[in-house]
Amino acid sequence: MAQQHASSTMTSPQLSPAPTRGRGEERRCGWCRRVLPEQGSVGRPRLYCGQACRQRAYEQRSATAKAGLPADVVLVSRAELDGLQDRLYQLRCALEDVETLLTEKPTKAELERSLADLVRSTGRLDRLWVTERS
Repeated sequence: MAQQHASSTMTSPQLSPAPTRGRGEERRCGWCRRVLPEQGSVGRPRLYCGQACRQRAYEQRSATAKAGLPADVVLVSRAELDGLQDRLYQLRCALEDVETLLTEKPTKAELERSLADLVRSTGRLDRLWVTERS
């Protein structure tokens, strides 16, 4: 899989598979983030959905080590970073609007409209979650 050139770096928690924290929580592949199939109670928990994902993860770990980068560095393009900052700005504005409205005596309709805007702003943030790689 070809790597995209990135112009910015951001640090974030390592994208290694998280252990199951409770019943009903699904485990995800450490590379592509697809949901891993249920596993029996015997054996070590599966980290990757297959050999290809295991290999890609190894290659990425090797490349970051050779470049002298910490394991938790995430490279993103300038466009992706700009999009993230735009969405966070929209959320901040929506929160400020609700905060300002609450200092006044809002009508129910004004409060509902402002809260709907806030929900709409936060709904766009679901795209920030790590999704399956193509």
